[in-house]
Amino acid sequence: MSISLFGDVYPPSAFYFKVVIAPPAGLAADTSFQEVSGIETEMDVESIVEGGENRFVRQLPKGIKHSNLSLKRGIAPLTSPLVLWCKATLESGFNLTIKPLPVLVFLMNENKVPIRGWSFDSAYPLKWEVESFGSTKNEVAIEKIILSYTSSIRII
Repeated sequence: MSISLFGDVYPPSAFYFKVVIAPPAGLAADTSFQEVSGIETEMDVESIVEGGENRFVRQLPKGIKHSNLSLKRGIAPLTSPLVLWCKATLESGFNLTIKPLPVLVFLMNENKVPIRGWSFDSAYPLKWEVESFGSTKNEVAIEKIILSYTSSIRII
């Protein structure tokens, strides 16, 4: 059962979302995805054994770590701005400068209004994968793009 909380249905559906990848021009229009995952932030800790005290181990904070952002969609044409960015980053043999870009992910309500949003700073492609083909499957061919980023914040 869903309830209305501040004009939005709670809990929200996870199927209506929007991904925005900032310039270069044209990249923002090339961001329809089937799935987004990896929105995760975790405290990294260091375990310290206290001398003479064997009952417990203290865990001291070291910093914040993030998982990689994973984007899945149907295979796009080679002229896609996102594909060109991935090719330039992953297939240039480091002859071209890696161009990190900001990435925004929004969870939308039924009125196309963002109800949650995350900003990922300085993202760049780490991996570009085409999922397996199968002669017995009748499915869309899927590509998966894994992005690394330096930091993330919740913006909504």
